[in-house]
Amino acid sequence: MKEMHKQILRVSITLLIVGLAVLLGHMLWVRYMDSPWTRDGRVRADVVNVASDIPGLVTEVAVRDNQYVKKGDLLFRIDTERYHHTLTETGARLEQRKITLALKRGQSTRRAMLDDQVISREDREDADLITLAAKADLDQAVAEHEHARLDLKRTEVRAPVDGWISNLLVRPGDYAQAGEAKLALIDQKSYWIYGYFEEHKLALIHVNDPAEIRMLGTDFVLRGHVESIARGITDRDNPTDVRLLANVNPSFNWVRLAQRVPVRIHIDEIPEGVVLVAGMTCSVIIHPASSSKS
Repeated sequence: MKEMHKQILRVSITLLIVGLAVLLGHMLWVRYMDSPWTRDGRVRADVVNVASDIPGLVTEVAVRDNQYVKKGDLLFRIDTERYHHTLTETGARLEQRKITLALKRGQSTRRAMLDDQVISREDREDADLITLAAKADLDQAVAEHEHARLDLKRTEVRAPVDGWISNLLVRPGDYAQAGEAKLALIDQKSYWIYGYFEEHKLALIHVNDPAEIRMLGTDFVLRGHVESIARGITDRDNPTDVRLLANVNPSFNWVRLAQRVPVRIHIDEIPEGVVLVAGMTCSVIIHPASSSKS
């Protein structure tokens, strides 16, 4: 009798362990397959490509690679001598146009005071028109002088935002072309996370849902919330041809992998001491607001 009870107890314990294993396996499967989380997360940041607005020889580089700079700090300087000469030239031309305008106005005023028997109406009208042309030349000279002043100011290329220098490609002696990026500046206040979630998990994700961000290989946990969900991704299987016709892939795989859709996560706060680098990987766990309320 005792032997039978022991046998029943052993079988019961075995069945209980098997049942718990099946239950835990099911819970893990559901969590892995259906819960809104992903290991495919990336740290992103806004990158400003800094370029000179004017061409010229670089005479000074005031920063080094990976240096932190504040908005308005000098990054590099372009040779100012040429632009000083241009400013002086346009200033001299401006003064010349002022004198010319004063001369033409004086002539027009004197001719307007003369009688029609001394000067014809046509000459009087011509004098007025010449004065207007001199005024237009003066306005042009003013614009050229202000443009030269602006070019001189922009010989100093300064940081547009707070952040870190990256990919510094400019050296003293280089020739900077207008609009050609010479360095990248990573905006300090622009860090955010892109989590790539499988398409069947999107129904569980909503804007403003709390998010938990775990950085790879560290114990750092960041808090954030869902900012937006991407509304389109590239269909690599069906591109269009040169005639804008659908180029349909004739093959079809029986095992279809779920597409991954980018979900933008806003970082609520970056704790002191946590170093974020654009491109770092992380895991993102979304806590749906509906489930948290229940």
